[in-house]
Amino acid sequence: MALEILPGPALASRTTLRLGGPALAEVVLETPEDAEALAGTLEKLGGAPLVLGGGSNLLARDGELPLVLVRPRLAAEPVILRQRHGQQVRVRVGAGVKLQRLVAWLATQGLAGLAGLIGVPGTVGGAVAGNAGSYGDATGDRLARVRLWTPEGGLVWVGRDDLDIGYRRFAPRGVTGLFLVLEAEFDCAVREPIAIRQDMIAHLKKKRASQPITAATAGCVFKNPPGEAAWRMLAEAGFAGKRLGNMAFSELHANFLVNLGGGTSDAALDLIGTAQGAVRELCGHELELEVKVVP
Repeated sequence: MALEILPGPALASRTTLRLGGPALAEVVLETPEDAEALAGTLEKLGGAPLVLGGGSNLLARDGELPLVLVRPRLAAEPVILRQRHGQQVRVRVGAGVKLQRLVAWLATQGLAGLAGLIGVPGTVGGAVAGNAGSYGDATGDRLARVRLWTPEGGLVWVGRDDLDIGYRRFAPRGVTGLFLVLEAEFDCAVREPIAIRQDMIAHLKKKRASQPITAATAGCVFKNPPGEAAWRMLAEAGFAGKRLGNMAFSELHANFLVNLGGGTSDAALDLIGTAQGAVRELCGHELELEVKVVP
């Protein structure tokens, strides 16, 4: 089975923060079964594999990167499975489908549970792998099972009981290395479509007023400490609008790092480190990264 391989893709063109130098190659999967040839392909290409969805939670370094990008472009549209659990309906969708496509489709079907994710970029696979959440909804709260690939186990469906899911955390139990999310199934509650759409409109209006959702960002830089809001601590430390070169923390939401155009990863990392130190000194909290720095 021959996989599509693209030479030298730039991470700056693959990530929403628009940072990152060229990787060694990019391997594209069109179907779950393509993953069966992945182990051999990665071995031939060398470099460390980096699974890439929509690139919305990554801060990639500049310069040549010893990485091989793995992109599951699995675009199987969402479908309702004939499995009903009380007032819940199970939906299956491919990992390469845009998260916003799924959120909008669920609303038209009168299926609730992920409406809070309106406006969150990226793919379904990336959202599952990061347990994306917003306005009280998270992928992990509705996730029933996932179809995974690992080099050791190959293709397998894994149920919720065998997944470690928490705040911005997702991992199949017993797997410590590479894994790919290929398909996901969600259990969604039945609700009137108009009520779901009204919630989505309200959420999106609030996001547009409080987050730089049209800017080049990677989403939230830091996780929220228990009982605290990272953006509030950053603002109190004077980092709302704080700029270094062409990288800056947003004035709208101090936990969003923005590439103003021509920014560099060095500037981004320096700004992040300075912010962590300032918050530690002011509030006594050690801010933990939510964005993933690669490599």
